[in-house]
Amino acid sequence: MTPDNAAQPSSESPTNAAPTNAERFSPLHQAHVDAGASFTDFAGWQMPVRYSSDLAEHHAVRTGAGIFDLSHMAEITVAGPDAGAFLDYALAGKLSAIDLLQAKYSLILNPAGGITDDIVVYRTKAQEYLVVANAGNRFQAFEALSARSARFDVTVTDRSDDVALVAVQGPVSRAILESTAGLTVDGDLSELKYYRALAGRFRDGAVLIARTGYTGEDGFELYLDVPDAAALWDALRAAGEPVGLVPAGLASRDTLRLEAGMPLYGHELSVSTYPAQAGLGRVVNLAKETDFIGRAASEEGPSADARVLVGLVAEGKRAGRADYPVYRSADAPVAEGVITSGALSPTLGHPIAMAYVAPSLARPGTEVFVDVRGTRIPATVTQLPFYKRQK
Repeated sequence: MTPDNAAQPSSESPTNAAPTNAERFSPLHQAHVDAGASFTDFAGWQMPVRYSSDLAEHHAVRTGAGIFDLSHMAEITVAGPDAGAFLDYALAGKLSAIDLLQAKYSLILNPAGGITDDIVVYRTKAQEYLVVANAGNRFQAFEALSARSARFDVTVTDRSDDVALVAVQGPVSRAILESTAGLTVDGDLSELKYYRALAGRFRDGAVLIARTGYTGEDGFELYLDVPDAAALWDALRAAGEPVGLVPAGLASRDTLRLEAGMPLYGHELSVSTYPAQAGLGRVVNLAKETDFIGRAASEEGPSADARVLVGLVAEGKRAGRADYPVYRSADAPVAEGVITSGALSPTLGHPIAMAYVAPSLARPGTEVFVDVRGTRIPATVTQLPFYKRQK
C-alpha cells in the first residue's frame, strides 16, 4: 500500500500558498527593508532570505543569537468541549493528553497515510488549542481540520492573518528576552522546559512565549497580535545587539535546521511519504484508543522496499543538493536514492545531506556515491542529527 501520490507542490511554492496570485508581506516587512534584507518568494510571501551573509547569520545563531520573522506561518485555533477528542481523531498524536501550555509535534495524515503537513500544537486553554502549520500548507491544513470537525463540538478558526510570529534562537536567547523592555512573563523563563510555553505581555498586548524552535539551539518563539509585532521586533533587537543578536533570514534557517536533522515539508515530507519512512513513526500514536485519519494505512505501513530517510556526510567541499541521485557504487547503473536537502555545513565544515535511500543502504557506516554534477562523490550514511548543541 502507498500513500496518495497526487501531485503536491513544495512548501516553497507560491501555487499552494494562497487562493490569489497577490504577493503577501509580513507585518515586519518595513523593518526588513530598513535592515537591508534581500527577499525571496516563500509560499507566496516576500520574506527576508538574508541581511548580511548566510554564513554570518548561521554562526551568530550557533554562538550568540539570531532573530527570525516567521509571520508567514499559519495559526489555526481549535476550541470547544470536544477540542481534545477532535484533535485525537484529526491528527496522528494524542493531543488530549498534553498539559496546559505544553506543545507537541504532530502530523496531519491523509487517509492513505501520507503526510498532509507537519505541525506543532499548543494547548492554550483547557478546551482550546493552537495549531501551527507550514506557510505553504495553510489552506490544506485548515481545510483538513475543518472537514474532520463535522461530528465534534468544536470551532476551527484560521487566525493566520491576525497573528505575528517572531523567533529568537541561540545560546543567549533567554538573556535577551529577560532584558527586553516592555516584555513581561507570567513565570520564570529559566525554568521553562523545551516544548512548553508561558503567557506573557508586551506593553498592553498578550504574548505566547514558547521554548521551541527549528535551529537546533535553545530559543523561543513569540506569538502576538500583528499590530504589536514591529514594536516587539525593535525591542528585542535593542536588547540583543549588545550580546551579538543579528537578524537572520530563511537561508541561514535552512542550514541550521539541516544540521539539526529537522525535516522540511516539500523536501523530506510530502503526501507521498509515510511517517515511518521519514523517521517519524514515533509521532503516530497507534496505542491511542480512538480511531484517527490515516490509522489503517499507518498500521499497514510502507512496503518493505520503501526508501527511508538517512543522513549523509562527505569530505571536501562539494556538497550534494536536493534531487541529486545517490548510487550504491561508483559505477552502479541505477540510482537507489535521492538527496532531499544538502549543503556544505557552516558549523561542521564538510558536506552534509538528508536523502531517501533503499533500506539496504540505510545502515550507518554504509558507503554510497552522490552524483554531484556528473562526478560521483563518496559519502557515508550517518544517523541524524548532524549537530547537537551542548546543554
